[in-house]
Amino acid sequence: MDPYAAAERLDGRIHRTPILGCTALDRWAGRSLALKCENLQKTGSFKIRGATNAVLRLPPGVQHVIAASSGNFGQALALAAREAGLRCTVVVPRDAPAVKMAAMRGYGAELVLCEPTLEGRRSTLKEQVAATGAQEMPSFDHPHVIEGQGSVAVELLQQVPGLDSVIAPIGGGGLIGGIALACRDTGVRVFAGEPFGADEAWRSKKAGVRIQEPNPETVVRDHVEAVVRVTDEEIVEAMKLCWERAKLVIEPSAAVALAAAKKLPADCHDVGVVLSGGNVDLGALPF
Repeated sequence: MDPYAAAERLDGRIHRTPILGCTALDRWAGRSLALKCENLQKTGSFKIRGATNAVLRLPPGVQHVIAASSGNFGQALALAAREAGLRCTVVVPRDAPAVKMAAMRGYGAELVLCEPTLEGRRSTLKEQVAATGAQEMPSFDHPHVIEGQGSVAVELLQQVPGLDSVIAPIGGGGLIGGIALACRDTGVRVFAGEPFGADEAWRSKKAGVRIQEPNPETVVRDHVEAVVRVTDEEIVEAMKLCWERAKLVIEPSAAVALAAAKKLPADCHDVGVVLSGGNVDLGALPF
């Protein structure tokens, strides 16, 4: 997996998102924060990086791709497929926000609704792959997706020389895994932010083994220094501050990284914070 090669492959196909600073957030966090604004990326999140890289690396002859997603990856894959002239199907939980379903359709995806359970997603995806012959595209646990997501760190390190640390949220682990690979030989420390209520990655890191589905392979175990947990209250505080003071609309998962940046070790002075996305369901805001 090579995030640097992915960055070259993606050049001109996605946005090179800006770096912004905010004095108020620096004071709040007690350190200098360089905000990597993936909320301003195509489709509103970093996911377009991995989706586009994976589509560009498909074997010849593939005409139809399929994935299971409740939102951001589905939108990203739909756009990446459309730009490559491919058909795209997304298996979506039937209780996913209507605004996200509309966005996926708007980018050209055909939606197949499933029961809102892990088994429902898996079984429906399996049925659709068998029925259509489409190429399945994992949303995070695939080397081409991981290296594509890592291109965000390649850009960040080019844009802000001298960073000592980078932090991003961890869910499936594709983003932080790619970032860790990009930073592996740079001396830049890598941290992941995670909610207390969904801390599989923190428990996996502590145990040294993979628990459920928190990270791709062993990248997080070997190359992420620590997983920093934050409360729901800390996430909401960070999200409100970012909206009010930095004037940046970010989604809760992006606020996880910002909230965790405040809790990094004291010797982390110059920190890159990946604001992973800005796809907010306005009807479900916590404030």
